[in-house]
Amino acid sequence: MARSEAEDPRRGMELLWRDADADAGGAGDAGGGARRGARQGLDLDRIVRAAVELADAEGLAGLSMRKVADRLGFTTMSLYRHVPGRDQLVDLMRDAVLAELAEPSGTREEGPDGERGKRHGEEPGERHGEDRGEGRGEEPGEGPGERRGQERGARRREGWRERLEAFARQGWEIRRRHPWLAETRGVRHLPGPNAVAYYERMLAAVAGTGLSPSEVLAVVGLVGRFVDAEALRLVEAAEAERRSGVSDEEWWGARQALFERFERYPTLTRLWEEGGYDHPEDSFAFGLARLLDGIELLVRRRSGAGARDETRDERLVCRMCGTPVERPQSGRPRAYCSPACRQRAYRERRAAESP
Repeated sequence: MARSEAEDPRRGMELLWRDADADAGGAGDAGGGARRGARQGLDLDRIVRAAVELADAEGLAGLSMRKVADRLGFTTMSLYRHVPGRDQLVDLMRDAVLAELAEPSGTREEGPDGERGKRHGEEPGERHGEDRGEGRGEEPGEGPGERRGQERGARRREGWRERLEAFARQGWEIRRRHPWLAETRGVRHLPGPNAVAYYERMLAAVAGTGLSPSEVLAVVGLVGRFVDAEALRLVEAAEAERRSGVSDEEWWGARQALFERFERYPTLTRLWEEGGYDHPEDSFAFGLARLLDGIELLVRRRSGAGARDETRDERLVCRMCGTPVERPQSGRPRAYCSPACRQRAYRERRAAESP
C-alpha cells in the first residue's frame, strides 16, 4: 500500500495542500484516511517537525524514514500510515519551513493612511466618487484619487529592487537556518501553498516594472537560483565538516605548503600581497547586488529610465567598462565613456584580427 501511494502524484498533492483546501472548502482533511488506524499521539505535523529537526542536524543525506521514526519512538511502518515515502516527506518539510517566511516589512503596497485598499486598485475613501473629482467640477480621472493611483504605480516601479532584495535576503536567512532547503530545489518537487505564496510575492515585486511576463518569471527564477547556489556552499561546508570532523580553517591550515607554490602566478601573488584575501567581500551580498544591477539595467532598457531618475533614460553605457554615458543632443551616440576605453577597444579588436 505504501509503495502504490508513493507512486500516486495525487497523494503528495493532497498532503501538501490539505490545510489550504480545507480552508477553501475543498478537499477537506486529505490526510484523514491515511491516519485511520494510526497509533494515538502520532500525526503528520509531528512527523514533519521531527524530519525538519533531523535534516537540520544531519543534512538531507542523513534523512530517512527509519531515522525519523526512531526520533519519534515509533516503527517505520507507522510513518507510512501518514506519508507515503521520503520524497513526499521532503516536500512537506520544505513547505513547512517556508511558512516561516512572513512578508518582509515595507514590501506591501499600502494606501496613504497605511491601509491596503479593500478592493483591487482602490484607495481608502475612493468609493462613491469620493476623491474622483465628482461634484467639484473636475473631470473623472483628473482628481486626487487618479493622481494617487499614478503615484502608487510610480512607487511600485521605483521600489521593485528593494522588495526583490528583501525577499532574496529572507530566502537566504531561512536557508541559513535550514541549509538542506537549498537541496530540495528542482524541477520535480511539488510546491505547497507556502512555497507558492512566497513565489507569488516575488513575482508581484517585479510584475510592475515593464518587463514582459516571461522576463518577470526569468528574473524571479534567476534570483531564486542564486540564493540556492549560495546556500549550497553552506551545505557542502557543513557536510565536509560532519564527515571529517575538521573545520574549513583547520583543513586549509594543514595545507600551508600549497601557498608557497603560488609565487609562480603573478596576478594571484599580487592580489594576495595587496590584501585581497584579508578582508574578502561577502559573497552573498556582493553577488546579489551585482545580480540586481543587471536586472535594473534590463528594466531601464525596457521601460526607459523609470520614475526614480528621469535623466537616466538619456544615458547609454560604455561598451568597455559599463560606465553610464550621456546621450548627446545631436549626432551619433557615444559608445565609450573616455578616450582610454576607446583605445582599449581598438587594441582588443586589432589583437583579435591578428593571425
